[in-house]
Order: sequence, then structure tokens, then C-alpha cells
Amino acid sequence: MSRLLVREVQPGLSRSVGGSGQDETMPQKSLASALAAIVACVALAGCSSPAATPDASAPPTSISDSPQSPDATPSAPPIDLDAPLAALEAEYDALVGVSALDTGTGRRVDHRADERFGYASTIKAFLAAQFLHDVPAAERDERVTWTQSDVDAAGYSPVTSEHVDDGLTLAELVDASVRFSDNTATNLVFDRLGGPTELDTSLAALGDETTEVVNVEPALNDVEPDGTDDTSTAAAFTADVTTILTSDVLADSDRASWVDLLTGNATGDTLIRAGAPEGWTVADKSGGAGPIRNDVAIVTPPGRDPIVLTILTTKNDPDAAYDDALVADAARVVLDALE
Repeated sequence: MSRLLVREVQPGLSRSVGGSGQDETMPQKSLASALAAIVACVALAGCSSPAATPDASAPPTSISDSPQSPDATPSAPPIDLDAPLAALEAEYDALVGVSALDTGTGRRVDHRADERFGYASTIKAFLAAQFLHDVPAAERDERVTWTQSDVDAAGYSPVTSEHVDDGLTLAELVDASVRFSDNTATNLVFDRLGGPTELDTSLAALGDETTEVVNVEPALNDVEPDGTDDTSTAAAFTADVTTILTSDVLADSDRASWVDLLTGNATGDTLIRAGAPEGWTVADKSGGAGPIRNDVAIVTPPGRDPIVLTILTTKNDPDAAYDDALVADAARVVLDALE
């Protein structure tokens, strides 16, 4: 089992491995501009490769000494939105963790960014990245089967519950996990990759020593008060997404496939997408259970570089149901400030 290994992409150069296995070096635009082109391509033209049929480029094999520290994004003073976000916390009787980074300007917003929250299904975005890194293209059409008892044990499984008799390919399972938050599909992908410990180790290789991946579905949603299992912080998730997007941790075709999966998420329309200004594209992965409601997103304004935004929320009353409007309102406050 390989880890997500990171090599920073050097300014002005892009290293890729073609079908012949030979490295090719070519000029490129800034990382943020290149990322904007990928996101625009996926959102407007649908030109990214699907997870089932990406180019069979070899994954990178080196790791930087400090993957999440150096990056090509310029720095800028943080934007202080503590007052309006605290007002939302009071209105919804909840806590809100926010970490936003404008990859073009370096402007950022942080609110409770280093406080832990249960991550719920947002972890499926990083499981998909791990899959695209670890599983060669030729193996992604392998058909997997399961039982009704697997579905019953996993809980919410809108896609896999319809395919107990015929199964799905690995690539289709990843699609179901991200786009439809299918729990059985998620557990089968975890199985293929070696379980939660392997994803936890891979995130650590990205520089994320904060996120604690311990359980599969549905147990990953049961977060103990003051516990760290199956939790992360908004700052850690924003750093993880930024690293995946601005390093060569994934081959170009796999990075485009990953953004495509997030762009097609069917469970996030009432979250960050609802709070984004008109005309901005949102590629996201949502998560929610009990009092927890989260969204992790790549938000791209027209003609600009993407904004990476993580919003993690939990109600103060552990028996209260989560509220989509809180995430949407928090996104609106943050993105309006970055407009």
C-alpha cells in the first residue's frame, strides 16, 4: 500500500509521466492559474477524465520535507470575520469552524480554525484522492460485490442498495461514495485501500498530523465529547485540499477526476453552494450526522483563482439536528468578504 506522496511543483515547470513512462518537462502557468483552468474545464466543459478511465500516469514517488508549509500562494493579512461568524453561532446555537484560502491572492479567513469537529462524510473526499493515487487505472474497472448485510450494517446506501445482485466497479464505488455519500461504497473503498489506518497515514504524509481517521461507516459519525477519533479541524482540511491541488500528489488526469467528483456532488446544494455568489462554481464534499453539518469545497469565481473553503459546524445541544442554513450563511459571510 503506497502513501499519498508529495513533491512540490516547481514554479514554471510541470513534471508529468506519459504513457511511455518517460518524464516530460514543460512550461506552465502559476499553480493557482493552472488549477483555475482545471476547475473551469471540469465545471464548464466536462473535459476531465472520469475516475474509471483516467490516463495511466505513474504517481509521484518523492515527498517533501514539509509538504503543507511551502506553497506558491502569496501571503496576505487575514480577514477578521469573528464578529459576524460569532453572531451566526449565537443565532443557531452552534459552533462554526472556518478556514478559507484564496489561492490567487493569499487572503484567508480563519474562525475556530484549529478547533476539532467531527468530520462525518467529508472524509470521503480524501478517501477518493487516496484511491486515485493508489489504484492504477487498469485496476479501477475491477467489479466488486457485497451482501445485503453489508448494506444494512453501513446504513445510508442509496446506490449500493440497488446493486446487491450485480455489484459495481471500484471506480463506480468511488463515484457513489463522493457524489451520493453512499456508506457501503465508502466501506468497500476503505477495504480496497487497507482501512482507515492507511488513509490516516497518507494524510500524515501530506503534512496533516491533526486528522484522526479511525472508523468506517457508520461508526465514524459517533464522535465522543472531547475525543479526537474521526475528527479534524477546518485548518487541516483546507491545507489538505490545497496540497492535493497545488502539488503533484496526483497525476494531472487524476487531479481533474478528483475535482470532477467533487463538482458532481449531489448532496451539497444547500450548503456552501447556496451561500456562493451567483456565477461562482463550487466543487464540494458534504458531511452530516446528528448535530454535525460540514462542507469542504473548492470555490471558483469567474476569471479568478480558486478559493479553498472548509466549514465545520456542530450544534451545542448534542441531541439537536444539524442545520444546512448555518453552513450556507457562514459561506455567504466568508465568500462575500473574499469577493
